[in-house]
Amino acid sequence: MVRRFLSIRFWFIQNFLTMAVICSLVYFVGLQFYLLVHHESVLDTKKILFLSIFMFLIFAILSVYFGYRSGRLFLRKLDDVLSFVSILRSGKYSARVENYEQDEIGLILDEMNQLAAYIQDQVRSLQRLADEKTELVDQAHQAAVMEERQRLARDLHDSVSQQLFALGMLSSAALRTVTKDPAQAENMLKQVAGISAKAQGEMRALLLHLRPIDLKGDTLEEGIYKLVRELKEKTNLDIESSIKELENLSKAIEEHVFRIVQEALSNILRHAHATKVRITLEVLKDHLHLYISDNGNGFSLERKSMTSYGLQTMRERCEELGGVFQIRSKENEGTYINIRIPL
Repeated sequence: MVRRFLSIRFWFIQNFLTMAVICSLVYFVGLQFYLLVHHESVLDTKKILFLSIFMFLIFAILSVYFGYRSGRLFLRKLDDVLSFVSILRSGKYSARVENYEQDEIGLILDEMNQLAAYIQDQVRSLQRLADEKTELVDQAHQAAVMEERQRLARDLHDSVSQQLFALGMLSSAALRTVTKDPAQAENMLKQVAGISAKAQGEMRALLLHLRPIDLKGDTLEEGIYKLVRELKEKTNLDIESSIKELENLSKAIEEHVFRIVQEALSNILRHAHATKVRITLEVLKDHLHLYISDNGNGFSLERKSMTSYGLQTMRERCEELGGVFQIRSKENEGTYINIRIPL
């Protein structure tokens, strides 16, 4: 900044000195012309040269003075501009230049005041948008929580609650008939055991939703193996998993695929009544292939695909990755899910 100021100041002095030289030359030439016209003049060439040098010194002194003064005034205006720019760069967009002259520098300052006001309005708009975004995120979170609560309440009512009611009815009936008809009471107790096992499976599936297992820094292969191992310990499902050559998968792909596997196993626990599940995950020709099958009850795709929350969630996660979601199922013939995700 100092070098720039000095160069501008010396530029003014240089211009004034140039004017001094030109004026001295004009003065010298003018006196020479006067000497040619008036031969009897007391002036001669030596005196004219002396006077010209004397005038040049006077002009030079005045040039340095006025050049320095003009440069100083100009630099003072530039200093106001640079100071204002520094203030704006520090983020103080509310600052304004109040007093300035109505010249070219003043017009620049006026434009900068308007620019500062515009930037200040933009910053306020961005802050308002950030606040609105935060509110929308909170509202979306609350809506998601409410939706999940309603879904869990609906599932509890449609499955576990009805099963517990059936258990109570069968238990009461078995107690009334245990002395009169032991065979019928034994049959009722077998039904109680079956319904109890089914209710237990429903609760495990719901708990899997309430307490989902995260990858927590593990690879997709490790996360799926941990999920399968936990379900084997807590259920009677025979789960066979085959995971091959999973390398350089993005975090988004790993997270979404893991959630798809988790949702599929949860649906199998709750609805399929299956005994065997097979999971295959491998990379073939720049695509990640996920295949999940079970030997459960199956269902009609026309009746359930449009209303199943779990199937819709899996399809949306697959489509977010640009993949293809395919499902085949028939009643009493199991369900087969095939997913292809480009890498």
